[in-house]
Parts: sequence; structure tokens; C-alpha cells
Amino acid sequence: MTTRPPRRVAFVDSGIGLLGYADALRALRPDLELVLALDPDHMPYGPRSPGEVRELILASAAAAAELEPVALVVACNTASVHGLEALRAELEPGLPVIGTVPAIRPAATTGGPVSIWSTAATSSSDYLRGLVDAFASEVETHSIAALGLAEAVEAVDPAEIDRAIGAALAETPADTRALVLGCTHYGLVADRISAALNSRGSEVTIFDSPVAVARQTLRRIGLEPEEAAVPTRTAPIVLLSGRRGELPERLRLYPQGARLLGGPAPGAGPRPTLAS
Repeated sequence: MTTRPPRRVAFVDSGIGLLGYADALRALRPDLELVLALDPDHMPYGPRSPGEVRELILASAAAAAELEPVALVVACNTASVHGLEALRAELEPGLPVIGTVPAIRPAATTGGPVSIWSTAATSSSDYLRGLVDAFASEVETHSIAALGLAEAVEAVDPAEIDRAIGAALAETPADTRALVLGCTHYGLVADRISAALNSRGSEVTIFDSPVAVARQTLRRIGLEPEEAAVPTRTAPIVLLSGRRGELPERLRLYPQGARLLGGPAPGAGPRPTLAS
């Protein structure tokens, strides 16, 4: 009797932004094994040149591919912009590669105004302007650089996270109806962002893309969501700049990190509306 090999899905990012995407896939298919490839030696990717980002994400993907995943998810907006084409040329069709795009299209269906929080580099990029022109040209949009938020999330610094959220909120128009999280890190603190919005009486729907990316990943590998599937007993395999490692316990501050580490997640505010 032969044993069916494990079906693994790999996630690559410069830092912990991939946690929300891995958690979303596990919610839809708890029987899949996970590979989490972070690059702490070279993060953050935002200030780096496109060529540097491309080479770094190719190296992370190569290390993850050695573990024979059935799909690879680029859970990083910067890496998706600069490295997705190269990754697909290198790995497909043998290994499907799924990128990440901010959820501007579904946010635009609210009628606006739409505010988009992202890193400083992304907020002024041709990439973001192209997405707005393609999917939200008919609604009022505002691009806000959430300065320091990704770094605070990566450092798991609650006080600095709240400071950065407050600063971004101060730049966000009061009549905003939809808020797009344009950095994969931001979804880890969506509960804090929601609480900050509620504190000023704003009725804002938060849009993030982990669920949409998880569903696209399943489509690419020919699987349907099956939330009742028998969960894998295997902990995620963690790669740190290509080396085997472990997720730090401090990531339990985030519900997604707590679930991936195993054990109860901390209390959180309302779950944001996710693009699907």
C-alpha cells in the first residue's frame, strides 16, 4: 500500500505578511500542508530596486520549491509587482505561481470614496495608479502612505502599530466608505484598524485579499474549498532566508499567527470584509 505524498502550498514574502494568506488557505483546506518562506536577511523589499527584489524572491522561491509544493503564493505586493513574471517564467507550468493584488476592484463596487493604505513606495507607484485606472476610475480614490505600519507589524510592537494606524487614519478622508489594505502586513492588524475607524464613527468596509488569493490558489491546483477536511497534523515548515527555522512565539499577538502556531487566538475586533 502506497502512502499519498503530502500536498503542500508554499508562501513567500520578505516578512510575516504571508501569515494572513496562509491562514486563509488553511481555513478553506485544513488538510493542506504549508511552507512559509520568509526573508529576514533582506527585508524590507520596498526600498530595494526592482532587480534586487526579483533576485531575492527567485531565491526564496527556489528554496521553497525544493520542498515540492503543488503551488507557490507570492504573498507580497512588492514582490508580485517586480518578481511575478520572472517566477512564472522560471517555475510554470510545473509549479503554479499565484500573485497578490490589492482588492481595489471589489472596493470600487461600494461607490466610493475609496482609500488605499500602502507603503510609501507603493502609494506613489505606477503599479498602484494602474490598478486604480483599471478598476476604480469611476470612483473617488485616495492613496495614503501608512508610514511605519508594516515595520511596526513586523516588529510586533502594539504601541507603534496603534501610532502608525492613527497617523494613517488622520490622512484618510472622513467620508471614506471602503478601505483597501495595500500591504500584506496590514491584514494582521485589521482588527485594530477596524477599531480605530469605529472610534471616529466611520462606517467603513475594509477590503483585503487573502481569501481571494486562497480561492485562486485552490482553482490553480484543481481543488474545491473543503473546510471540513481532516486537518493536517503537520506544523508549517518555516524557511528563514532559505534556512529551516520556526515562527517566533511573539506572533501569537496576531490571530492568524496564533492559529498557525497552534492554540487559541487572542480576542479580536470585527473581522474585516475580505475580497473573494
